[in-house]
Amino acid sequence: MHILLIHQAFASLDEAGGTRHHELARYLSQRGHKVTVIASPVSYLTGTDDRQRVRKQVDDLGVTILRSFTLPALHRSFIWRVFSFLSFMVSSFINGLFVRRVDLVWGTTPPIFQGPTAWLLARLKGVPFLLEVRDLWPAFAVAVGVLKNRWLISLSEGLERFLYRHADRVVVNSPGFIEHVQARGARRVSLVPNGADPDMFDPDSKGEQFRKRFGFENCFVVLYAGAHGMSNDLDVALDAADRLRESPGIRLVLLGSGKEKPRLRAEADRRGLDNLVFLPPLPKLEVPAALAGADACLAILKPIEMYKTTYPNKVFDYMAAGRPVILAIDGVIREVVEEAQAGVFVPPGDPSALADAIQMLANNPQKCRTMGMNGRITVVSRFSRDAFADQFSLILEEMRRSTDG
Repeated sequence: MHILLIHQAFASLDEAGGTRHHELARYLSQRGHKVTVIASPVSYLTGTDDRQRVRKQVDDLGVTILRSFTLPALHRSFIWRVFSFLSFMVSSFINGLFVRRVDLVWGTTPPIFQGPTAWLLARLKGVPFLLEVRDLWPAFAVAVGVLKNRWLISLSEGLERFLYRHADRVVVNSPGFIEHVQARGARRVSLVPNGADPDMFDPDSKGEQFRKRFGFENCFVVLYAGAHGMSNDLDVALDAADRLRESPGIRLVLLGSGKEKPRLRAEADRRGLDNLVFLPPLPKLEVPAALAGADACLAILKPIEMYKTTYPNKVFDYMAAGRPVILAIDGVIREVVEEAQAGVFVPPGDPSALADAIQMLANNPQKCRTMGMNGRITVVSRFSRDAFADQFSLILEEMRRSTDG
């Protein structure tokens, strides 16, 4: 089966950012499927445009990646961000027309604007359309205050309902999303949760090279790895670092990039937060070494009701690495971490509680180790990406069979 994926935020394993889709595409290729990805040359994480990138790449397992023109404006104003989305929507549609002998089109949201491209290509080619929902957009954008214009909200919600109703199958990555998409017209909904590849991580590694490189040899390192955006609430991490000034052996490390990073760095400098370190984003292949160099890992989002529905991918990577999770996110992911006894929950938006949790773990290295291994065991048994990739492949094959029938 030839699968066409339209994904502006796609990141390959040698890039920084979420690589879930490259991992899935490689797994599908190993199962004998042909996978073509139409992606952007502009990094969704950093907003930088790699104009030197080869337009067409084929990886070692035969996954084809086509880079389609995108306006490099993701980290400007909201309206410029929308223009960037629209530019990819148009260019990916044109490029998709020239991809031959496609058996299924796979669209993913957010950004929601690439959804219509995937739907229209599927209909023109007479093949099934699968819509994968990774975040509830525009609901999240409205909740965090990014999307405020009533006309744009109404238009976005109409587009969301259209896509749900016209998808042959909707796949969500969190159980918290199911009710939302069904209430807005999704007919057939399948859950394929976020997870992690345990084989990418060595829970027994101490990350000596990473720690030595950045001078963390004698420190208790709390690592956040991911986007530095409005939703991530990293000002709370700065406030927690402020409260931990009298604990010189503790380091908070923020690894990644995003629109908010320059402001956060300036604020940390203004306060003189020597116990807080900013690191640039790393390709996914280098992330395991960074997680191995951490003693605990932080997952954090703003205290917004809608965020209780999420299964953040980084949490499963942290658990696969055998590191305890400091979880400043309530809801369904809290249930996973607490059931596994894999970390500590702190109320979102509460820097004092976050500082207390960090100090508690720093004082209890054996507790850290036990929680970390509990998380590792849970990922291996319940959230292995191989198992979910197999489930996803079966869904695609079932959709193809139902069309042939």
